[in-house]
Amino acid sequence: MSDTDVAATPPVGGMDHHVSVDPAVAVPEPRAAADGGPDMVQLLTPEGERVANPDYDAIIEALSNEDLRGLYRDLVLIRRVDQEATALQRQGELGLWASLLGQEAAQIGAGRAMRTQDHCFPGYREHGIAWARGVDPMRLIAMYRGVDKGAWDPAEFGFHPYTIVIGNQSLLGTGYAMGIQRDGAVGTDDPERDSAVIACMGDGATAQGDNNEAFVFAGVYNSPVVFFCQNNQWAISEPNERQTRAPIYKRADGFGFPGVRVDGNDVLGVYAVTTAMLDRARSGNGPSLIEAFTYRMGAHTTSDDPTKYRVSAEVEIWKLRDPIARYRRWLTSEGIADAEFFETVDREADELGEHVRSATISMADPDVSDIFDQVYVEPHRQVADDKAAFTAYADSFETAQGA
Repeated sequence: MSDTDVAATPPVGGMDHHVSVDPAVAVPEPRAAADGGPDMVQLLTPEGERVANPDYDAIIEALSNEDLRGLYRDLVLIRRVDQEATALQRQGELGLWASLLGQEAAQIGAGRAMRTQDHCFPGYREHGIAWARGVDPMRLIAMYRGVDKGAWDPAEFGFHPYTIVIGNQSLLGTGYAMGIQRDGAVGTDDPERDSAVIACMGDGATAQGDNNEAFVFAGVYNSPVVFFCQNNQWAISEPNERQTRAPIYKRADGFGFPGVRVDGNDVLGVYAVTTAMLDRARSGNGPSLIEAFTYRMGAHTTSDDPTKYRVSAEVEIWKLRDPIARYRRWLTSEGIADAEFFETVDREADELGEHVRSATISMADPDVSDIFDQVYVEPHRQVADDKAAFTAYADSFETAQGA
């Protein structure tokens, strides 16, 4: 099985899906497969052909061949992590998993466009951005296994904890961006200091009040935040037409900042557009909205059965737009990567898959007392007393068992 084969999607459904509907009245209606329209930025077609764009070509031309090969490696490896995690959940090793299958290019493109000092506020499936920011994917898997609370250090990785509250990321990202402004880390022309924020959301989140309020604050205060919407066509079981009557990227107009739609399955396009919008934010020119037009190939989460609300023909069309396959075609046609490189990446993916499986199964139970460690930045006597009391309470059970 190739790591670039979308058809290798692990099976959906099973004993854990929560949808219970009479199939006689719940037959999904066919929809026309959406496309991004004439305004969509696309630098790489589904056939792997490069499309010139004077607004973004220079950004791609600045990448070395090593950088370009690195993007392919990112795409393949994070897809493998995702496939293994989905399979592990089906085997009862994870409580839940939110797959990114089909959205790898959107996330890797955005993550690699960030500078070290930038920060990302993710939702719950931004595994690709986490990978690009250096977060060990086992930390993500441990969280879904229930032995880790997402307690990586956001200051170390510029990647904040996952949040399930829909639209909440926009508020958090806007608030952090306003703090960056007040710290004087915007518009200084110092590439090592000027910072920006990416706030991630799905298409469904754009219908939330939190998202609207974040747009208001970001626009009024000219905050250095890039709202990054992965429009994967489905807000759980609701299609786009139930969320909005207008393209998502056009919502930015009403708040006084630019919106751009980019082909979310085109890693070059996403990288270039995100780079441009982050540069704009860091220079002090304010927020923007990127709509990465992509598709959720798998279930919303492993507790979902998408066959209840969408037809397989729609999925088959989007398989032809696979982000990894198109990028591989382009790398090959340009002579940037050869068969030996692809074989090396495939071997690395196999090794990573084996590591994910073995490391997941062997995970130890967590040290519950660490819930006290990230409450305040500075030491706090009340929290220290609470931790000491809890530790003594927990130790009492071991003493009693040993007696």
